[in-house]
Amino acid sequence: MDAGTDTTSTGLQWIMAELVKNPSIQDTLYKEINATTGDDQEEVSEEDVNKMPYLKAVVLEGLRKHPPAHFVLPHTAAEDTEVGGYLIPKGATINFMVAEMSRDEREWEKPTEFLPERFLPGGAGEGIDVTGNRGIKMMPFGVGRRICAGVGIAMLHLEYFVANMVREFEWQEVPGKEVDFAEKPEFTVVMKKPLRPRLVPRRT
Repeated sequence: MDAGTDTTSTGLQWIMAELVKNPSIQDTLYKEINATTGDDQEEVSEEDVNKMPYLKAVVLEGLRKHPPAHFVLPHTAAEDTEVGGYLIPKGATINFMVAEMSRDEREWEKPTEFLPERFLPGGAGEGIDVTGNRGIKMMPFGVGRRICAGVGIAMLHLEYFVANMVREFEWQEVPGKEVDFAEKPEFTVVMKKPLRPRLVPRRT
């Protein structure tokens, strides 16, 4: 239950914290949502989110910069293997540094900045996704045969919730309760100081 829910709720909080801290990005996302959905709709639907490339870019950038788990399940080398000039002996336990990988300045330009545009056509992250099918530069769900079985539903949930929360409310930073990106390891890596924004209804 934790693996299926805590990871998604943690990822959601990190993404919304970035949108609070970056109001211009939130505005761009809101404009895309408005352009895709009608005023008479009660909510943003699953069909709607599939038509929103900027929304997907926001979620991918959130997972790149703030992967809920900084490690995936460890693996064991089945045989002696050479990787990058290093010998990995048979039986060695291998841990993948998920957060370090997606924040590596050798792979990502300005890795500490929240830049969803990198995942849009023409961006440096174009074609990169969370499955590893088109190059492994981030792996918040793991990759390959042992990728998280819930990757599809997790991405849908993140896109759906982010879209609906931004559609209904403007998320603002509160003086004295500024966004703090310090991390705290629990079951997942959470915000040390939980997000405390001001929500302003967009529709009356």
